Amino acid sequence: MEKIRVVLIEDHDLTRIGLRTSLKQCDDIELVAEAGNGRDGLQLLQQTLPDLAIVDIGLPEMDGIELTRIFKQIDNPNADEVPTKILILTLQDEEEAVLAAFAAGADSFCMKDITFEHLVEAVKTTYSGNSWIDPAIARIVLNQVQTTEDGSGATVAIQATSPEDQQLLESSPLTERELEVLQLIVDGCSNAEIAERLFITVGTVKTHVRNILNKLCADDRTQAAVRALRSGLVG
Repeated sequence: MEKIRVVLIEDHDLTRIGLRTSLKQCDDIELVAEAGNGRDGLQLLQQTLPDLAIVDIGLPEMDGIELTRIFKQIDNPNADEVPTKILILTLQDEEEAVLAAFAAGADSFCMKDITFEHLVEAVKTTYSGNSWIDPAIARIVLNQVQTTEDGSGATVAIQATSPEDQQLLESSPLTERELEVLQLIVDGCSNAEIAERLFITVGTVKTHVRNILNKLCADDRTQAAVRALRSGLVG
């Protein structure tokens, strides 16, 4: 089985160790190399041309946004065949930084408190050519989404679900009420908040959430939110 070749660029030692440990638990991911600052990271990417780079947004000597912008502009000989994907990590969900990262060419965006399971999902999704957008910042990106370059600035393209997922959605469509609940999940509302806004009981909300997870084949609310945003179920 061919492994996903990953380079990790993170300046915080404990965070880098934690990410390294997590990645090495996955049989189909190979951690090729690591760097602790932006300049070393850029050089490492040029030397190794990995499948994917996990890049901290707040790197010393060259931040993750500038690293991404420069690397994406470099004329790499293998870029057309095996383009390196960039997955940005951040502690904050500031709109300016998020949009700047995608404008620089970042492929995906995750918060640093991401779980191991979701980190692996993010890596695999990004490697496959889709954008993995953390639900905490997805709305910032979606509000700025443009699917074509019109000369007014950089574009951000978010891929839809796979044909299999789309077929699943068509065979098990969400009801109008489930879509309302799903929208509030994406907005970050708790079950109690959803119940209050929709004037229903928490028990009814839980039933709707369970149905939504089943129809989207999602393991939890976060995964459901990501799939809903990618598929255009909610805006």
